[in-house]
Amino acid sequence: MIRNFIAAIATAFALGAPLLAQATDVNRASQAELESVKGIGPGLSGKILKAREAGAFKDWADFVERVGGVGAGNAAKFSANGLTVGGAAFSAQAMPAKAEKAARPAKADKATQPGKV
Repeated sequence: MIRNFIAAIATAFALGAPLLAQATDVNRASQAELESVKGIGPGLSGKILKAREAGAFKDWADFVERVGGVGAGNAAKFSANGLTVGGAAFSAQAMPAKAEKAARPAKADKATQPGKV
């Protein structure tokens, strides 16, 4: 009796697990669906929806570029938790190389600045 009960519970979990792990596509998801992805709260889901108003995200690179506060690290975490862009999971190799930041001019030494003693 107990053995049958345990088998029934195990079967229910095995059949229900794929439904729980269903992917959430960022181009189709509602705010509630976005917030169901671990790591995405109300603030970030709002940013995603606002950026999506300009058009669907083409790929992960487009998503990272257009949504403030999301970098490659967060994108990888969101993907691992079920978020997709156009049905695709995140791939670090698909991300473009970071642009070199413009070199900042060196600060002038206080002793060489005019009017400073």
